[in-house]
Amino acid sequence: MQHIGKQEWLIPDMYYPAITASKNYVSHESICVLNVGDTDADIQITLYFETREPVALRTAQCAARRTHHIRMDKQTDIDGNPVPRGVPYAAHVLSSVPVVVQYSRADTTDGPASFMTTMAYSK
Repeated sequence: MQHIGKQEWLIPDMYYPAITASKNYVSHESICVLNVGDTDADIQITLYFETREPVALRTAQCAARRTHHIRMDKQTDIDGNPVPRGVPYAAHVLSSVPVVVQYSRADTTDGPASFMTTMAYSK
């Protein structure tokens, strides 16, 4: 199948909550990637902050004809540092092949989970 999507995406409003009130469902966020093509996608994510320099995360993969939910609470930079909690940030997502990117956040700060999602901006 022909690749559908774009290779460059921006997510301007990200926030990994510092507090999780639920014992069964933790606050988290995901960069959701859909790859409908026949070639695996290498996904490079750079995070941008208000008061610190950008951080490049380890490369993620989304296999051909698959989806991959890149959970930000499970990602690290090249030195092994996790994504900071309780700090607003943004992401620049680069893919080796065209993909579709969506962003989702589950926030359990106040008990029951609230959920938001949005399509990322593609260049």
